Amino acid sequence: MTYVIALPCVDVKDRACIDECPVDCIYEGERSLYIHPDECVDCGACEPDDLPDEWQDYYKANVEFFEISTGSIPAVGSPGGAAKIGVIHMDHPVIAELPPQGEAHD
Repeated sequence: MTYVIALPCVDVKDRACIDECPVDCIYEGERSLYIHPDECVDCGACEPDDLPDEWQDYYKANVEFFEISTGSIPAVGSPGGAAKIGVIHMDHPVIAELPPQGEAHD
């Protein structure tokens, strides 16, 4: 996975990265966007940066988001395209347990 969506993007979801992604591998949760590690082709369109040590849990959250299920919501798996899925009404626990991070931009 080239890029990890981390704390600065929680509750922001400006979707600029979705517009840049040529393979439609950025999925939308309740409070954050997630890059599917198996669908990402590491094209570099999202301009990767080194992930600071304090945000290493966000790498795990991006990977595990597609493997977890919550209540009546089954695991996302690898559906092969975010556009046809829409908002997935859950978040990884790392994201869900955060206090609000600012104004949400829908």
